[in-house]
Amino acid sequence: MASFKKSGLMAAAFCLLASTAFAGPVWTFGENDKGLLKLDYKGQFQLNTRDTGAGDGDERATEFNFRRNRLALMGAYGQNFGLYVQTEYTEDKNIGPFGVSDGDDSEFQILDAVMRFKYNNALNLWVGKFKYNLTRENLEACEMPLTLDRSVLIRAPFVSTRDKGVALWGNLFNDVFQYRLDAMNGRNDSASSPESNLRYSARAHVSLLDPEKDYGYKGTYMGEKKVLTIGAAYQTESAVAYAGAKEADYSAWTVDAFGEYPIEEVGTFTLSGAYVKYDLDDAYQNGSPDAEVTGINGEKNGSYIKAGYMLPNLPLQLFARAENWSFAKLNDAYDQEVDMFGVGFNYYLRGQNLKVTVEYSELDYDKEVALEDIETLTTQLQLIF
Repeated sequence: MASFKKSGLMAAAFCLLASTAFAGPVWTFGENDKGLLKLDYKGQFQLNTRDTGAGDGDERATEFNFRRNRLALMGAYGQNFGLYVQTEYTEDKNIGPFGVSDGDDSEFQILDAVMRFKYNNALNLWVGKFKYNLTRENLEACEMPLTLDRSVLIRAPFVSTRDKGVALWGNLFNDVFQYRLDAMNGRNDSASSPESNLRYSARAHVSLLDPEKDYGYKGTYMGEKKVLTIGAAYQTESAVAYAGAKEADYSAWTVDAFGEYPIEEVGTFTLSGAYVKYDLDDAYQNGSPDAEVTGINGEKNGSYIKAGYMLPNLPLQLFARAENWSFAKLNDAYDQEVDMFGVGFNYYLRGQNLKVTVEYSELDYDKEVALEDIETLTTQLQLIF
């Protein structure tokens, strides 16, 4: 009986760790081994080649560097408590999403630090620093995308891909429906914003085939599930920026859909898409607005579509993506349109734990004002250990 109880506690604790590829070592501790700790490493090493940026600016630029370089510690104690802490080290990198520069300073940071309390499948409370609940694209695991990476244009204003706060979420109706509610810092440089208000998000999805019941999503399940999920979200923060002498509120909404369907001896087909709109009360039209209401992470709207096909008897997955974005102002151009297109493949040597990805991409500006269209070829080796 004691052995059965211990096995049950272990199984429940392992479930709290299941959101990440189970690759690294695991330690047990505490009474009846209720506690578990797991350590893993996640690295994405790239070779980037850009058609411009070197010499006088018109020569080809090439660079080796890490896209991600992370250590993560996951823990669970019994059935109801989990912990996730993830660090990231970034080095001087010259080839960025939109150009070639002298690079940024190296940085070591705590990327995630979240305490996870689980009452049951319908009620989870997360506290700390983690991904906020808006776009599916941002919530997809960085190491399990369909294409090379998530969209570089999807980020919300005044925050990174993570924020600090609390989230309440759960699954209902046999995991068909999932809800998420969160309250986060949002803009955190309070001295330069009109007010110091929290940012609130609400997200929900419906899974019509196999459920997606975790907090994070995947860009592909590699044919292991039949998935059709439709989601939507809304986010808001009041008095987030100055628009001349006035205050500007922030709001955003999105709709998205994801489908993946394996057919025996034919292959696995994947298709996903989303639309998102970030609104800052047209603050850019007023005199002397905050600089961050425009630009890559300022007022904008856009969409993406991604498609994939995985061969039935070979661990090779072909993919393509297309994006279109409209920016209130980007560099010196108002109403700027940006189109992005990419094609490539994933070759899985040991699932997502060891894979090679190659992607060719193009980025085109509608108005080439202080900007230049670019082409990039990226080869990436991913290791989760």
